[in-house]
Amino acid sequence: MTAKSQTHWSGEPAELLRAGEGFRLADVDPDATPGYEGGKKNGRDDLAAGADQLDDLQERLFAQSRVVDGTPSVLLVLQAMDSAGKGGIVRHVVGSVDPQGVSLAAFKKPTSEELAHDFLWRIEKRVPEPGYIGVFDRSHYEDVLIGRVRQLAPADEIERRYGAIVDFEKRLTDAGTRIVKVMLHISPDEQKERLMERLDRPDKNWKYNPGDVDERKLWPAYMDAYQTVFERTSTPNAPWYVIPANAKWYARIAVQALLLEALEDIDPRWPAADFDVAAEKQRLAAT
Repeated sequence: MTAKSQTHWSGEPAELLRAGEGFRLADVDPDATPGYEGGKKNGRDDLAAGADQLDDLQERLFAQSRVVDGTPSVLLVLQAMDSAGKGGIVRHVVGSVDPQGVSLAAFKKPTSEELAHDFLWRIEKRVPEPGYIGVFDRSHYEDVLIGRVRQLAPADEIERRYGAIVDFEKRLTDAGTRIVKVMLHISPDEQKERLMERLDRPDKNWKYNPGDVDERKLWPAYMDAYQTVFERTSTPNAPWYVIPANAKWYARIAVQALLLEALEDIDPRWPAADFDVAAEKQRLAAT
C-alpha cells in the first residue's frame, strides 16, 4: 500500500521496484522514476511529509517494544556501487527518526577475527533488536558480490553462501523482522560525475577512494553478480527492490516509501499504561 503521506505515486512502489521472477537488471533505466508522477520539488515535499509519518511510526514501534514482547523489527539492507547514494539514504531518510530506535551497521573489509568465522558471524551480531529499525550499509551480500567478482572465495563457497543467506533471512523473518533489501542502481556515467565531484571539491576529497576507479573497470562483472544475487536471493519473505538512483531525490522517496509500507503493515500501537492514570494525576498534583 502506497504511504498515505506521499501523494504523487501512480502505483505501488513495492510492486514497481520488486525484483521478481524474470527480472533483468539490464532492463532498468537508472534515470527512470518508476511510478512517480511528480518532479524533484514534489519529491522533496513528499520526503518531508513522509519523514513526519516515518518518525511517528518508528516511535510507536520503539515504545511498543518496551512493553510488548515479540514486537517486530525492520531491517533495511542497502547495496550499491560506490557513490550511488547509500549515505544520503541514511542521512535524509533514516535520519528523520529518533536515533535511539535505530541500529546502524556499516560493514567494511572483514577483520582477521571475522575471517576466522563463517561470513554470517559478524552479520548475525548486528541484527536489529525488537522495536528497532536496523540499517546495513553494505551487508552480507558483499560476500557474494565482491567475493565473486574479485574471486575472494572458491566458486563452490560462493554457491554455498547464496543458500546460507536465504536460510538466514528466513530465520529473521520467521522471528518477526521485516527485511527491506534495496539496490540503488546508478549508471557508470553518473558514478563518474559523482566521483569527479569528490575530487573537485576539497570538502568531499575525504569521500574519494582511489580503489573506486579500479572497481569501475569491473562494472559488467558486478552487474552480472548482482543479477545472480537477485535470481538466487529475492524471495517472497525477503524480496529485493531495485531503485533507479541517478536522481537522488527519487531514490530517497522510494526507499522511504518501502520503509513506510513495512511499518504501516506492522501497525505499531502506543502501549497502554500499566498504572492508574487518574490516580497518578492526583498524586502528581499533590506534590
